[in-house]
Parts: sequence; C-alpha cells; structure tokens
Amino acid sequence: MSEWRLSEEVSPQVAISFVDLDAVFALQGEPITRDPLSEVIRVECEGVRYYVKRYHGAGKGLRRFIGRPRVKAEWQNLKYFAKWGIATAPIVAYGLERKAGAFIRGALITRELIGTEDMAQLAQRDAACLHDRTWVAQVSQQLAAATRTLHEHHFTHNDLKWRNVLVNAQGELFIIDCPTGAFWWGPLLRYRIAKDLACLDKVAKYTLSRTQRLRFYLQYCGRQHLNAVDKRRVRQIVGYFEGRE
Repeated sequence: MSEWRLSEEVSPQVAISFVDLDAVFALQGEPITRDPLSEVIRVECEGVRYYVKRYHGAGKGLRRFIGRPRVKAEWQNLKYFAKWGIATAPIVAYGLERKAGAFIRGALITRELIGTEDMAQLAQRDAACLHDRTWVAQVSQQLAAATRTLHEHHFTHNDLKWRNVLVNAQGELFIIDCPTGAFWWGPLLRYRIAKDLACLDKVAKYTLSRTQRLRFYLQYCGRQHLNAVDKRRVRQIVGYFEGRE
C-alpha cells in the first residue's frame, strides 16, 4: 500500500518532479543530513529550492509494524503547527509505503523558507543581531508565544533546539523539524515542557544575558514576575543538562 499526497498549489513541472515515491526516491540533490533511517537532500525546481526528507526505514523489529512512522509524525506535526498559527516550513508533498503492514519507506517535501538562518548558526558566528536588544526582544516574544501555544495544546517538540528555530532578515520566526513531537498529559507533560525549555536555554545561557533569558521565560508564562512554581521550574530548566554537557 502506497500513500502519496501532493499540494494542489504546485506548478505542473514541480508536480512531475514529485509525482510519487518512486520519483522522489530517484531524485538527486545536494546532501544536507543523513542518519541510519533517513536523509535530507536539497533540490531546485523552477528557481525554488525544496528540502526532501526520505526515510528508508522505521527501525528494527516491531517498530516497522507498531506505532506512527517518524515521517508520518513529522508531516502531521507540521500540520498541527500550521493549524495552531505557528509559522513553519510549507509542506509540498508527503507519503509513505507499507508492505504486509510493515513500513518500507516514506518522504516529506517542504519548500525552502527563503532568507532564513537557524538560530544555532547565528550563535556560532556571533551574529550582530544577537547583540541588538530590539531584535532579540522581537524574536524572543515570537518564540515564547509559539512555545506556549505548543504546550497549551499538551504538545511538546522534544527537540526544541536553536538549530530548529529559523529567522529571516525581518526577524520573523519559524519552527521546523519535529518528527519526535507528541502529546503528553500530567507529570509527563510537565517533564517534557521542562525539556523543551531547557533545550532552548542550552545555547541561550552562552549567548544571551540573564535578563534576556528571564524575560523570555516571563513572556512564555505571560506574567510580570516569577511565582513559587516558576522558580521551581526555572531551577529544573537550568539544571536539566547538568552533568550531560
């Protein structure tokens, strides 16, 4: 069984290039990343660049039969982002193939967010915008609002690192790459929320001032001052990666 969906907004030429899984897996492009289960290449069509993420497997043993394949989780999660008003990469095509109930392969294609750079790259090269208080405040507000929206829906990204947060020259923010995001409740949700916030703070503590980091947390909470619960959570966030870095 093969499932493949293509956006109705693409041009005829793009539709031909991404017509089905066979065509997508035959594409040649610029290698971006690769791991044992997937690879990402970048291709260009009619002057527009696309990121093609191809999954070759779902893991060993029962993982091929049980649970949601990572590629399906990724496209569903990006759809959730769009539904909740969180800016993300536009989906162009997606789908997967099964045989006798086992996952065989799958792919997700997104259109390039033109003029964006991930926050980790900005931090690595000590970009001037990170020293601009107005710019930092603008981006911080957007990131706090997007993160709060995720968590208000009982959803956590589970890899909310600076490399998965993109910004453009206008200071507009996008959240991407979420194959392991999921819904949680109760203590597990609170733990996962702390993890998301700790992932964001992992680079922030070396890049931003304590005041900026505190302001982000208050923006996230929608409060002017920390209460007792906030103080406990902040300690949990700050200590989350202790001994693991």
